[in-house]
Amino acid sequence: MIKTYTNYIKALDNMKKYPKELYTLGDVTLLERPKVSIVGTRKPSIYTQDQTKTLASALAKRGVCLVSGAAMGVDALVHQGAGLNNTIAVVANSLDIRYPSINRHMIEGIEKEGLVISQFPVSTKAAPWSFVVRNELVVALGDILIVTEADVNSGSMRSVEFALKMGKEIYVLAQRLGESNATNQLLEDGLAQPIYNIETFANKYGIVPTSEVVSKDDFFYFCQTSPTFDDAVAQFNDRVYEAELEGLIYIENGLVRLV
Repeated sequence: MIKTYTNYIKALDNMKKYPKELYTLGDVTLLERPKVSIVGTRKPSIYTQDQTKTLASALAKRGVCLVSGAAMGVDALVHQGAGLNNTIAVVANSLDIRYPSINRHMIEGIEKEGLVISQFPVSTKAAPWSFVVRNELVVALGDILIVTEADVNSGSMRSVEFALKMGKEIYVLAQRLGESNATNQLLEDGLAQPIYNIETFANKYGIVPTSEVVSKDDFFYFCQTSPTFDDAVAQFNDRVYEAELEGLIYIENGLVRLV
C-alpha cells in the first residue's frame, strides 16, 4: 500500500526545497540507516558492472543502505548488489507505475523487501523534469555520492552538481583514460576522490562489523554454520550461486563459508 511519509528527514534540508510530499512503498526504517548514494551511466562497461555490484555489496555487508534511482545500468546494479532488502530506490514517477518496465521485477522486489520512494502523486509518468527532481532526492538521501561511470553532460553529472551544492563528498571509481570521461574530469578538477580499493573504502564507511550485519539475514546466518553445499542449495537454491558470484561466500571441501 502506498503511504505518505510524514516524519522529518534532516538530510533533505539540503535540497533546494524540502519535498511537499514523500510517497513510500516498503520498509521506511531504511531511511534511518547510514546511506550511500551511487549513480552512473545506463550503459556501463563490463569493468564498471562488476565493480559497481562489488562496491554495493561490500558497503551493504558493513551496515550501509544503498540509494539509487532504479534505472537501467548502474542504478539496477547498485540495487542488486546491495540486496533488495537493503536498498532504497528513488523513482521519477508515481509509485503505481513501475518504470522502466525492464526493471519492473526488480522494483516490485524492492517494494516487498526494501523501500521505493517518490515525490510524485498517483498517475504521474516519468518525464525529463521529473528525473532531475529524482536525482536531487537520490543525492540528498546519501551521506556521500559515488559515481561509478559517467559521460559528460549526463544525468549523473547533474547529480554531481547537486552534491557539490549540498557539500557532499564525491567519490568515483578509478577508470582508464578515454573511459568515463566525466568522472576522470572530476578527479582532474579536484572535485572527487578516487576509489582504488573497494574493501578499504567499504571499511572506511561501514559502521557495523560484517559478522553482525550478515547475522540479520537468514541466508548468511545459515552460512555462518558452514553448511554443506548440498544443504545450502536445498534450502536457498539460486541464492547460493548468486552469493558465490558476488564474492560473498566460497565453497571449500564441499562446505559453504562466508568471505
